[in-house]
Amino acid sequence: MATILLFVGLLTAGLLYVAYSLYVDATAAPDDHRTFLPFLLLGVALVIALGFEFVNGFHDTANAVATVIYTHSLPANVAVVWSGVFNLLGVLVSTGAVAFGIISLLPVELILQVGSSAGFAMVFALLIAAILWNLATWWFGLPASSSHTLIGSIIGVGIANALLRGRDGTSGVDWSKATEIGYSLLLSPLFGFACAAGLFLLLKFAIRNPALYEEPKGNQPPPWWIRGLLILTCTGVSFFHGSNDGQKGMGLIMLILIGTVPTAYALNRAMPESHTLAYQQASAGAVTVMQAFVKAPAPEKYRDDLTEYIRTKQITDTTVASFQKLALDISDQVAAYKTLAKVPAAAVQNVRNDMYLASETARLLLKTHGAKMDAASEAKIKTLQKAFDDSTKFIPDWVKVAVAIALGLGTMVGWKRIVITVGEKIGKSHLTYAQGASAEIVAMATIGAADGLGLPVSTTHVLSSGVAGTMAANKSGLQLSTLRNMLLAWVLTLPVAMALSAGLYVLFAKLFA
Repeated sequence: MATILLFVGLLTAGLLYVAYSLYVDATAAPDDHRTFLPFLLLGVALVIALGFEFVNGFHDTANAVATVIYTHSLPANVAVVWSGVFNLLGVLVSTGAVAFGIISLLPVELILQVGSSAGFAMVFALLIAAILWNLATWWFGLPASSSHTLIGSIIGVGIANALLRGRDGTSGVDWSKATEIGYSLLLSPLFGFACAAGLFLLLKFAIRNPALYEEPKGNQPPPWWIRGLLILTCTGVSFFHGSNDGQKGMGLIMLILIGTVPTAYALNRAMPESHTLAYQQASAGAVTVMQAFVKAPAPEKYRDDLTEYIRTKQITDTTVASFQKLALDISDQVAAYKTLAKVPAAAVQNVRNDMYLASETARLLLKTHGAKMDAASEAKIKTLQKAFDDSTKFIPDWVKVAVAIALGLGTMVGWKRIVITVGEKIGKSHLTYAQGASAEIVAMATIGAADGLGLPVSTTHVLSSGVAGTMAANKSGLQLSTLRNMLLAWVLTLPVAMALSAGLYVLFAKLFA
């Protein structure tokens, strides 16, 4: 009873903190809400975004708890709550790198007009599509990847948006970024399989204790040291899963907030006044560095020039000059207002869009021109890009708390279907202590590394393929029907998510219009 009361008390405190913080921020920006509609859209969008994280929680719980449950290292109810708590903590300490990496895949014109009907259609379509496919694969007990699903949904929205605007569908997606993320999603299961198999064979060679490689007897737990290792890796996988997967919801929630309450969330108003001088110095330095690459003067509509550059990744003779002009304009605007906190409501969205355009342009120019610069020149461009990112790519604490609660609660329910698949249906024999430890160690290391690099990785695929790898290394045999279904889910996730999100985007775009 004491535990229940403590849990309910902490949950209530967290929800009250989220509600109060959102209320304070919204009421401090009255210009954003002259009608009831923005409040309604904000509420619906937040419920859907947190619903995605909730489903993500119970869909991906097997990544952490399957091995500790099937090796009797922890009772199922204890393992699930333990995992939920560390998923929650992982969200709270996350950096936001994955969150904004996901956002950069979205069509640039929708990011710049996220408060429009098309912007809301985009957010609703990709979140609902991801939720539907996650629920479908969970219902059939298939360890599909939430990351894979969300990426597919984003690509579907990008293609549909391009077609609706009369362009080639392939122009609606940042394919270089999608390819980079696609490699991480493609290679993670192969990496998990090979590394877990290799680690298992290494354990078998180094530690000659037969009990570690046999099916657990009854409910007997493993030796204390491997039990501790299994609990440690369960904790690590839970923490890094929260840190990595939780950020996907954060990035989308920030887009929702920027669209509905731009005065409060489009710019980081906590930036100190000293940041203004940093803008001026960084802008002046970057403009000087890029002067050597100017081929033609900036056009009158230089913002449109940069928007097209970000969309197509095709540099023109005017691109560098447009970037210089925009960087100096932003510097002048910030200097005129003294600090971001004093930017008037009517100008907030435009200043934020300018900073986003300049940051993305700087990122792309570094790819094409970075090799032609010395280290000092390259550092000046990166300094300016960081100044823009610090002002626009931030996540309020209450957003982290809301996502942490949704992901943590999701982890504590609905876990059984996929846990049974991972624990019983991948190999033909019961999971052994050494197999569980090998798969979890590889999963923890892979997810932690991906989180540090700011890449979304398939947590589910790493763990389930790791279990399959240990089964193959131990010659335990694999249940081909399960592997076939997992492979089918892996192959279908991208096209199904793309089709769902594209269809929903077209529907919502017409409804909101």
